[in-house]
Amino acid sequence: MLIPVSWLGTHLQLPEDVTAQQLADAFVGLGIEVEGVHPVGPVTGPLVVARVAEIEELTGFKKPIRFCRVEVGPDGQDGAADSRGIVCGATNFREGDLVVAALPGAVLPGDFKIASRKTYGRVSDGMICSARELGLGDEHAGILVLPSGTASPGDDASELLGLDDAVIELSITPDRGYCFSVRGLARELACALDLPYGDPAAIEVPEADGDAYQVRVEDPVGCRRFVMRRVCEVDPTAPTPWWMRRRLMLAGIRSISLAVDVTNYVMLETGQPLHAFDANLVKGPLVVRRAVAGEKLTTLDGVERVLDPDDLVICDDSGPVSLAGTMGGASTEIGSTTTEVLLEAANWEPATVARMVRRHKLPSEAAKRFERAVDPMVAAAAAEMAAQLLVRYGDGRFGRGRTDVGTPPSPAPITMPLALPDRVAGVRYERGATARRLGQIGCRLELFTADDGTAMVTATPPSWRPDLTQPADLVEEVLRLEGYDTIPSTLPSAAAGRGLSETQRRRRAVARVLANTGHVEVLPFPFTGPAVWDAFGLPADDVRRRTVRVLNPLEPEKAELTTTLLPGLLEALQRNVARGQRDVALFHIGQVTLPRAQRLPVPEVGAEGRPSDEELAGLEAALPQQPTHVAVVLAGNRERAGWWGKGRAATWADAVEAARVVAEAAGVELRVVAGDLAPWHPGRCAELRVGDIPVGHAGELHPKVVEALGLPARTCAMELDLDLLPLDGRRPAPRVSPYPPVLLDVALVLDEKVPVAEVAEVIRGGGGELLEDVRLFDVYTGEQLGEGKRSLAFALRFRAADRTLTVEEATAARDAAVAAAAERFGATLRA
Repeated sequence: MLIPVSWLGTHLQLPEDVTAQQLADAFVGLGIEVEGVHPVGPVTGPLVVARVAEIEELTGFKKPIRFCRVEVGPDGQDGAADSRGIVCGATNFREGDLVVAALPGAVLPGDFKIASRKTYGRVSDGMICSARELGLGDEHAGILVLPSGTASPGDDASELLGLDDAVIELSITPDRGYCFSVRGLARELACALDLPYGDPAAIEVPEADGDAYQVRVEDPVGCRRFVMRRVCEVDPTAPTPWWMRRRLMLAGIRSISLAVDVTNYVMLETGQPLHAFDANLVKGPLVVRRAVAGEKLTTLDGVERVLDPDDLVICDDSGPVSLAGTMGGASTEIGSTTTEVLLEAANWEPATVARMVRRHKLPSEAAKRFERAVDPMVAAAAAEMAAQLLVRYGDGRFGRGRTDVGTPPSPAPITMPLALPDRVAGVRYERGATARRLGQIGCRLELFTADDGTAMVTATPPSWRPDLTQPADLVEEVLRLEGYDTIPSTLPSAAAGRGLSETQRRRRAVARVLANTGHVEVLPFPFTGPAVWDAFGLPADDVRRRTVRVLNPLEPEKAELTTTLLPGLLEALQRNVARGQRDVALFHIGQVTLPRAQRLPVPEVGAEGRPSDEELAGLEAALPQQPTHVAVVLAGNRERAGWWGKGRAATWADAVEAARVVAEAAGVELRVVAGDLAPWHPGRCAELRVGDIPVGHAGELHPKVVEALGLPARTCAMELDLDLLPLDGRRPAPRVSPYPPVLLDVALVLDEKVPVAEVAEVIRGGGGELLEDVRLFDVYTGEQLGEGKRSLAFALRFRAADRTLTVEEATAARDAAVAAAAERFGATLRA
């Protein structure tokens, strides 16, 4: 949010020597994030108000060019006007308009120096300025035209424009919706700086009588209050006063018309969004209700929107005319001929507005405030303030009566010990600090003494602070206003014997080994949708399609908690490839959500004390299982090409190897057998086991999956259930044998369909205790082997733990290993 310092000063008695940076520091101390402080301007040199006396259209150029004769004040001799000729390319002004002219010698923001120069065949003796060129905002569609009567030609424009001002840019957190207004921010500064504060909403409001316009609220949950005020005989050509236009510009809002500008101004001033209807276009009484499925509404941006039954709309006899709290409809839009204005100030349920914004992808300044909760008690004052401005500057008159429907709930009082903030902070604040700070934020206080002699306070929060619901919230307010920097920082000492759990150690070990082997960790979102399962080719009864739905998803098409890590990882792979990365190896360690076969109701547990064992057991039984998985995806080259030679593309073997290094880091040994599970390629998929228990899969993705997701060809993936790997708290030191190994190679000819992993496992079992390692180093196929046959060459390493092994012993162990392979698979030694 952008807020000019001068606007804040209208509700605070700021000291003359206070700077914008000091105010920004005060905001930071209050816990409000400051994005930056932007001085307006600066402009040096002659900057004056000028009247356009004559415009000459220059022809023969690709764009409109005008040579303007402007009056910049009397010349001081015979009283005649001092005029200058200035070349300008803007067309949004006409003869007689007041503009701002920078004369030769002036320096505009960005160190832009103005001088007299010849251009387009004429001498331009200065420059007519836009708002952006003066540092007043981003509007650059045309020249800044001042309302008639604002000033006289020759007046100093720097003072008129307030170029000594500054704008503070703030980032408002969702829990502080009241700070989305000058009213709320000025109150915060008043608390921080102990300054007198004047509430702009403290105006006299006439009693409601319902004669302004008939309104019926059919959904009192979605609409908690609905206020309407009518203004008649408004001059549609009346300009917005300069002071209002300037404040809107500095706040980043473009001036449109008086009626629209007034609603925007009051929204920024009070935090209450308003909507203005053309009363002559509204047909019959207004009704607030939920939309009917299939209803349509064309909003002010010209888009026809199909409404959802969850949408909250304002309707007249013709149907929906406004999307409540989000955007009005085009059918009742304020136009250039509008003379009868209906002002609406309502209070909408935050969750309803938030869902509409996401459903229709329609963020707005009004919705931004309603999502964070708006003070329900300010609606009447905001509508009255807007009506008064239209009457004053639009030559209108107040319409008959005022409509005010609905009674918002009152805040619940909160009782706590008066010394609770001191105990929480570990600081002894001065006497009366708690009561003073709570009073500053608007709480109504009642002090009393409990039966045990403890000083207590009952605070009723103000209507603009719905976030205050418990004693901890009041404590936070006291500490915040007293200053977080006054709270001492003391690090707690760790108890002896504590540290990471075995599960945490294993997770860190797995992450470390994957990073060390060239994989990059990513943190994808855990949300997915049915489209992913269709792309994966999962059958309708696949258990992974059974998901837990999110009630309020960030994206409607991704409203399910994922049952596998692959969707998020593959989406990250897609994004990296789309941005030019060709060789990608990503991994993620996270939880998946697996719903139980029978969903049990979640028991309600109070906050008075620790839940009982029965309550905890009920919670555990009702919650879905959330095991921790680790997954890897690979695309492109696993080994890059360079002067050292050709690169090597990632294959299914690299995915299997990633699983092996994970298992090794976890202290377990994997068995690799042939598998068949979507989305992997059925002929290039390995099932990973610990003993006889399947714990994951690895291999190359199915070509149809790769095509459906737009992935690089031959993309590979691996996923393991870490929680299924047995934990071994022992950390045995590695044994280094003092005896030399005996290295022997063996080549076996066998059926090409026999998996290599199974052959290696049989060899390892046949070799006995002397066989230390088995490694495949060559695969050969050829006519001499016969059709359907292949040769697998293994390097065998033999070693004895207590003696130097003889060649005869190693050869006997090798022959036993070969014999086991021959018995199991019919393998023969290759000559």
